[in-house]
Amino acid sequence: MTGAPRLAALFPGQGSHAVGMGADIAAEFSVAGAVYAEADATLPGLRTLIETGPLEDLTLTANQQPALVAASVAAFRAWQVATGLRPMVAAGHSLGEYSALVAAGVLSLADALRLTRERGERMQQAVPVGVGAMSAVMGDPAVVTEVCADLARQTGQVVQPANFNAPTQTVISGDKAAVEAAAAELKGRGLKAIPLKVSAPFHCALMAPAAQGLAPALQSAVYGPYSFPVVANVTAEPGQDPAGTAALLEQQITGAVRWVETIQALGALGVDTFIEFGPGTVLSGLVKRILPDARTLNVGTAAQVRDFTL
Repeated sequence: MTGAPRLAALFPGQGSHAVGMGADIAAEFSVAGAVYAEADATLPGLRTLIETGPLEDLTLTANQQPALVAASVAAFRAWQVATGLRPMVAAGHSLGEYSALVAAGVLSLADALRLTRERGERMQQAVPVGVGAMSAVMGDPAVVTEVCADLARQTGQVVQPANFNAPTQTVISGDKAAVEAAAAELKGRGLKAIPLKVSAPFHCALMAPAAQGLAPALQSAVYGPYSFPVVANVTAEPGQDPAGTAALLEQQITGAVRWVETIQALGALGVDTFIEFGPGTVLSGLVKRILPDARTLNVGTAAQVRDFTL
């Protein structure tokens, strides 16, 4: 690699959680320990839940969302102190956008924790259990989009792309019957569709009550200046305007996560090294599918912070 690496910080969304995530970082690096302490002061009991579980409680959307913010921010801050490095830009997948905004200095950690707790509660409450569904579809995203639009028009039900995760992986979301009908139609066209075990149909129009409910809290939060741009899920464009951040986060609840375009936008900015902060390696895998020549690194354990090299 010639010249200084051009770094992007990535932050994971739901599904990357694990009991004990970040606990070794918090124990070894005081700046990370302070993140966990603040998380527990803001949402009492959260640190214990992160460090010792049980997993079924940590998995609950209202717990998992702020827990992942805490673990991801702890890893990022420990890495910054240990290496003296900073990214040129950041992005987060769905919930991870809040972690990215904390990393960029836009949201305080406490505000992000409170917002993601309420976001999780409202997303869970928006649709009764069993009414919605999500499926991962492998194949041409244009075909997926077309089939969803046709079915939504014919049935009057909600079914739409929720996550454009990779060039041939799109998650669809909506009313259970419509999602199942779309999956059947897509299979008939030679695509593969896999039902997902989720508690609600995220990132679709059925989440409108959650978006409306969270809007006042989003609008009353304090948004500081961006220390580096954050690429928004709903626009796939690098944002730096604090005044527009609340609206983007509100739109994100019902809008699709445009992850393929997000990673392409980062590549177009000249990023050559993507660092995923927090538990799991989901985003690193997606980056490799979008930009096969990109370099990916992970910072989710104390050893990965301690031994980090470019």
